[in-house]
Amino acid sequence: MSELLRCSALSRSFGSLKALDNINLKIEAGKIVGLLGPNGAGKTTLLKMMNGLLQPDSGEIRICEMKPGVETKKIVSYLPDKMYFADWMRVRDIKELFADFYTDFDKSKSTEMCRVLGLDDGQLIRTLSKGTKEKMQLMLVMSRNARLYLLDEPIGGVDPATRDFILKTIITNYAENSSVLISTHLISDVEQVLDEVVFLQDGRITLQDTVDNIREKNGESVDSLFRTMFKFENKTGGEE
Repeated sequence: MSELLRCSALSRSFGSLKALDNINLKIEAGKIVGLLGPNGAGKTTLLKMMNGLLQPDSGEIRICEMKPGVETKKIVSYLPDKMYFADWMRVRDIKELFADFYTDFDKSKSTEMCRVLGLDDGQLIRTLSKGTKEKMQLMLVMSRNARLYLLDEPIGGVDPATRDFILKTIITNYAENSSVLISTHLISDVEQVLDEVVFLQDGRITLQDTVDNIREKNGESVDSLFRTMFKFENKTGGEE
């Protein structure tokens, strides 16, 4: 397997808050990896760094041997945890925007995903439900033929049926030479699609292993192990 992503001694602070502390992480191609941790663990901060939206205080990131920047944006498809499109736009407007901006945006793929997800090109964003907006953003991100997909809470705040639909969309729309990194605290919902997991707590990686190894070594599910390790810890404030 070829290495897609490597983080080496990565640290980042916001004032006195240590958001990430000496992160060392490697992700190979062909994997769906869960970035798992309670609120405030540093998940969003780490994904933003991988996408070049934040810079580390120390350490480095390499994506296909490149630092995050213009070149990596061509091969990284990022789903933020908050929608950033204007309410007056229609679905077709955003598809055209992505097609103009990203050379790897597959129009035929987006058309098929819109059909499957029940999205109409003429729909105004302001008329869409939260779940439908989640589907629309996922359609845009997964319609790119990227190498690395970074998904920040792709199933947060939507109903269980929509969660299942979104997860099915993720696993059927990425290539074998690419990988997907899913940030979430809804472990039981995503465990079925994950190959590996990374546990993040207080800005540190406390565990990285395959799902099969966790089940074999511990005799329990990833969700059960997560609940034991974090004891339903739920922080507020600061970056995720």
